[in-house]
Amino acid sequence: PASPSPSVRSEGRDEQEQRRQREESDRRLRLQLYTFIARCIAYPFNAKQPTDMARRQQKLNKQQLQVVKERFQAFLNGETQIVADEAFCNAVRSYYEVFLRSDRVARMVHCGGCSASDFREVFKKNIEKRVRSLPEIDGLSKETVLSSWIAKYDAIYRGEEDLYKQSNRMALSAVSELILSKEQLYEMFQQILGIKKLEHQLIYNACQLDNTDEQAAQIRRELDGRLQLADQMAKERKYPKFVAKEMEQMYIEELRSSVNLLMANLESLPVSKGGPEFKLQKLKRSQNSAFLDIGDENDVQLSKSDVVLSFTLEIVIMEVQGLRSLAPNRIVYCTMEVEGGEKLQTDQAEASRPQWGTQGDFTTTHPRPVVKVKLFTESTGVLALEDKELGRVVLYPTSNSSKSPELHKMIVPKNSQDSDLRIKLAVRMDKPPHMKHCGYLYALGQKVWKRWKKRYFVLVQVSQYTFAMCSYREKKSEPQELMQLEGYTVDYTAPHSGLQGGQMFFNAVKEGDTIIFATDDEQDRILWVQAMYRATGQSYKPVPASQAQKTNPKGSNIHTDLSQTADHTQKHGMDEFISANPCKFDHATLFRVLQRKTLDHRLNDSYSCLGWFSPGQVFVLDEYCARYGVRGCHRHLCYLNELMEHSENGAVIDPTLLHYSFAFCASHVHGNRPDGIGTVTIEEKERFEDIKERLASLLENQISHFRYCFPFGRPEGALKATLSLLERVLMKDIATPIPAEDVKKVVRKCLEKAALINYTRLTDYAKIEDTLNQAPPSVKLEEVIHLAELCIEVLQQNEEHHSEAFAWWPDLLAEHAEKFWSLFTVDMDSALEAQPADSWDSFPLFQLLNNFLRNDSLLCNGKFHKHLQEIFVPLVIRYIDLMESSIAQSLHRGLEQESWQPVKNGSATSEDLFWKLDALQMFVFDLHWPEPEFAHHLEQRLKLMASDMIEACVKRTRIAFELKLQKTSKSTDLRIPSSVCTMFNVLVDAKKQTAKLCILDGGQEFANQWQQYHSKIDDLIEETVKEVISLLVSKFIAVLESVLSKLSRYDEGTFFSSILSFTVKAAAKYVDVPTTDHNRKPGMDLADTYITFVRQNQDILRDKINEEMYIERLFDQWYSSSMKVICMWLADRLDLQLHIYQLKMLIKMVKKTYRDFRLQGVLEGTLNSKMYDTIHSRLTVEEATVSVSDGSGLQGITMKDSDEEEG
Repeated sequence: PASPSPSVRSEGRDEQEQRRQREESDRRLRLQLYTFIARCIAYPFNAKQPTDMARRQQKLNKQQLQVVKERFQAFLNGETQIVADEAFCNAVRSYYEVFLRSDRVARMVHCGGCSASDFREVFKKNIEKRVRSLPEIDGLSKETVLSSWIAKYDAIYRGEEDLYKQSNRMALSAVSELILSKEQLYEMFQQILGIKKLEHQLIYNACQLDNTDEQAAQIRRELDGRLQLADQMAKERKYPKFVAKEMEQMYIEELRSSVNLLMANLESLPVSKGGPEFKLQKLKRSQNSAFLDIGDENDVQLSKSDVVLSFTLEIVIMEVQGLRSLAPNRIVYCTMEVEGGEKLQTDQAEASRPQWGTQGDFTTTHPRPVVKVKLFTESTGVLALEDKELGRVVLYPTSNSSKSPELHKMIVPKNSQDSDLRIKLAVRMDKPPHMKHCGYLYALGQKVWKRWKKRYFVLVQVSQYTFAMCSYREKKSEPQELMQLEGYTVDYTAPHSGLQGGQMFFNAVKEGDTIIFATDDEQDRILWVQAMYRATGQSYKPVPASQAQKTNPKGSNIHTDLSQTADHTQKHGMDEFISANPCKFDHATLFRVLQRKTLDHRLNDSYSCLGWFSPGQVFVLDEYCARYGVRGCHRHLCYLNELMEHSENGAVIDPTLLHYSFAFCASHVHGNRPDGIGTVTIEEKERFEDIKERLASLLENQISHFRYCFPFGRPEGALKATLSLLERVLMKDIATPIPAEDVKKVVRKCLEKAALINYTRLTDYAKIEDTLNQAPPSVKLEEVIHLAELCIEVLQQNEEHHSEAFAWWPDLLAEHAEKFWSLFTVDMDSALEAQPADSWDSFPLFQLLNNFLRNDSLLCNGKFHKHLQEIFVPLVIRYIDLMESSIAQSLHRGLEQESWQPVKNGSATSEDLFWKLDALQMFVFDLHWPEPEFAHHLEQRLKLMASDMIEACVKRTRIAFELKLQKTSKSTDLRIPSSVCTMFNVLVDAKKQTAKLCILDGGQEFANQWQQYHSKIDDLIEETVKEVISLLVSKFIAVLESVLSKLSRYDEGTFFSSILSFTVKAAAKYVDVPTTDHNRKPGMDLADTYITFVRQNQDILRDKINEEMYIERLFDQWYSSSMKVICMWLADRLDLQLHIYQLKMLIKMVKKTYRDFRLQGVLEGTLNSKMYDTIHSRLTVEEATVSVSDGSGLQGITMKDSDEEEG
């Protein structure tokens, strides 16, 4: 194949070259940025790591979410050892199904916005609602139940294997979210900026980040450079573009003021490494006046007492050599002293081994102390007053002197034999932290050191901004002469030919003054220049001409190979970043990069930060802004921009952060000076307006997607904060509040969008579109009912988790719900239209929706609710019409074919009727029709229908009863058929059902109207029962009358009576007539038969009829009627004496009837009626008459009460 054309190849190379250049440019930017940050970390003087920030929780990732789901599933499957009751299991099941399996939660976890704490809080909120609805249990408070459930939840969530890891994880989490060490901060920002460890080490060493003097000097140079820039800007009048012309001068003042503040902050730091113990009086004075107008050295003049130093000396005497003049056993010892101080002595030693190793510690204020060490031997003479001095040595140590032991030749007395006497000792003189350098220099100045000669100099730091070059004489605490270094510039110079002494020259120059210095070697000169360069705070970096290319001018003030360090940094290309002047960089742009990379890193760490930086990150960013002059408004505008970008890409950002930054920028742009900065640039204003517009759009979008941006109300309070921020963003300025109606209008628009978004996503989730288009009607209805359940669940979740946020506008949430339902209406109407005529499967849909809507005060009888009613009113009316017709037909057919076999409380037809009427009324009741007028109409119609149906049933039953009774026997063989009892029971049940099926629950006025109608059916049933009882009693009386008619044959004076009487008497004369129950006399069967008839029918009625009240009424009437008939029969025979047989039968019948009815519960008042008394009197008289004429004729039958009578 042909090779690519040259132009294509060159384009590819150009692209690669451009990409390589971009990568290299980015690398250089990151390295430069890291250099500045490293200095901020090494020597912070403005910011501190905040300790009051809310602790962020560990975020959950997708794998952990899956593990949590599996643990809860295992619990629900009974695979764990956690014991729980049904209520807790139901709560966990609901939590698992609704929350853990929610795609919204999965999305939030994917965006890093969920922590274990969020999961726990949602469960806690869920169970609090459930536990509140549980009934109270004695001895078990609901708080106890809640804490127990939470403990079980924690056990399920952690799982068994995590129980031991928990404590360690929490400890690590707490440390990393709190205060970080410098090493941890370096490491964090290496990761943030992608800096290699080697690059960090090179920067660290070259910048001398561990050298506080160098860092303080670097800050002083930077601040001085910023002041010069401000002066230059004012001179050249090259200002940023401000919204008002008068802000230009104000800007310069702000620059100077901010630098002065930084200088004051730096000045307030302690000079020494170890802490605040070295703070001279100069510091206190300088805070009052020194930095109000920096640069004038006459503001504060140092006195000689201000630079008094304190030194610690250690003198260690090791041994003496060359001691030959003494006998070996003589005792020797040494003394040591710092002139002007105390004298110390070593232990004693023998002259043969003069070794000690004794250390003496001294303090002095002399930079050039004189140390004297003497060797003595004990005098043996009796008259000797002092020990003999064998030799001495005088030393003049300085802080630069050697610290190791050295041999020193001792001065011996004249005539001493020890001419070569030497002492080995070490003198260590420390370097106070505020003594920055010391040594011997030649010096010549115009105001001080006016004669060229060698002097001992010390560079003293009095405070962060005050340094002095001091020359000292021996044994003097105060300097002979001193010069403050403020305002001087130090530099290398060429040798001065006219000056004798000194090889390597440098000078310190100031307006009207020049001091020339010289050292004896180049290395000493470099160290002096570097120390003074740090002290002067000058921006110019002196470089010796002979080493301009290989010596790092920032060499350490300890003895290191400076050229080697410089070579390393140059070799790796670090020199340009380290030596770069911070004042020449656009720190606003650099900070934007830094903040963006820090936020990216923070959002990708293991914490659910919601955009909040960690304390360590806040600290470094604060320090960077303060040190390099990043304007607060720019910082917050960049932060807002980054947060919004992340939020637009799906990250979960705390709106409180957005609110804080927006409020800061708004205050600044509208001139409220939140950080004391009064100037506002045109760029800041334009960027703010742009961000304000973007933020308003973002917030409106979030509110429109509130279910998905803030699922289940998480993060806590975020939606409420978003609404609050929206109100702030809509304000024209910070002083004028926006009218509430304007905010409401925006929120209304958002919630209208939210309704469409929520419903669309819900239908997508339910996959309902295809079903509604193609499925058969029954499936469509099932899908719509399922969709309605989902819609209700969505609105219930909105109420539970989001209603508090919208508490200002509850009507808007109701409008949102109406809009939501209006979208559902389309699908619902479509499904209902597809249903066949006279199909009642859609009623569950109405019940489901209506039960939800009627319990919501804002949605009840709202637009959707009324539409729902309009759809279902015709269906309900049609259904009731058909049911009425169906019930009437079934009643008619049932009664025609009725066998009157007992079924429950009545017959099959009556039971079916009452069940259908009750079911129909319960169905309508369960509809809970919301519109009172129609609900009342339905109830009234059903009650009327029930009355009509029951009336028809009662009338037909009455007719059937009469017909059945007519067909029964009139003799004592009569036994009431069960069918007759069933008919009676139907009437009894109708009476009971009327109270339930025919009484309306209405107001007093309506109740009075209805009572008239209801009393008709009540009266009808009552009348029918009376008639039925009368019919039964008539039947029983007919049987009694037939018995009495048989007894009438024995009436006195009839032909039949004389025949019967003779037959019985004649038989009795000749044979004994047996009187046992099994072989009774023929005539005796009549009374027994009647009594048996009464008793068995009483038992049948008692057993078969369901209403005690009606049985008692029946028995009362039966008894009363029976007595009345007997009484009348006797009254007809008032003039006749009863035949003995008649008397015996009547006594037996009356007594047993009385007794049987008393046993059946007939009251005494009824039993002992006038009729009974009359009968009792007559029969008693008749009995007495017979007993006189024929004592044995009654055969023991008497009206007297006796327990021994046969039953």
